[in-house]
Amino acid sequence: MRISQTPGTKGSLKWMQRLAGHHPGLFESALRAQGVLAVGATLTWLSPLANDDWAEYRDAAFLDKVGCASLADALAAFWPSRGPQWDGLAHDSSGQIYLIEAKAHRQELASSCQAGAASLKKISAALAQTRAALGALPAADWLHGHYQYANRLAMLHFFRSHGMRAHLVFLYFTNGTAMGGPTSPADWEPSTARVKRHLGLPADAGIEGVADIYIDSTSLA
Repeated sequence: MRISQTPGTKGSLKWMQRLAGHHPGLFESALRAQGVLAVGATLTWLSPLANDDWAEYRDAAFLDKVGCASLADALAAFWPSRGPQWDGLAHDSSGQIYLIEAKAHRQELASSCQAGAASLKKISAALAQTRAALGALPAADWLHGHYQYANRLAMLHFFRSHGMRAHLVFLYFTNGTAMGGPTSPADWEPSTARVKRHLGLPADAGIEGVADIYIDSTSLA
């Protein structure tokens, strides 16, 4: 599914469009600083793009966008339709895929699953599989409180379990004053740490393929 967007006027929608459309080098530099993007590699944004109505993608359309259309049947078996809608999609010159989830204020971290019974069964199975793969606590609640973070992890697990070289990037904007957002990475970190604790994720190690990136929104004006 392709979902066109209006030009953003505030929050993560605005800053994602500014980043992808006018300041892609900032994102590349942040990825390189964490060793995610190799020195010499270049990044190509696939979404959001001004000449594509700033569209965001989900389900089979997002697979097609990142060059993985052959996985459509496998994704349908793993996750119900109307799955995660990505704030950003990109790939680099070595073929690695970047799935991007952006936040501009703390309230965006909270979400709970609203799926019906049939979809919930499939979602619960996928989340349980992902919890086990990541070594998260089996009893951790991935359906309530921070469901969006959990389902993004599930999508990364899906890609990697099918041999795709994929990264999940949680992109946190700072100084988003219109939304009362955090002013620094240190200001974000207590909230993001609570998300990880709620999901029962290992506290002493990162998650392979997952990166937290911080970009100052004032640099995107």
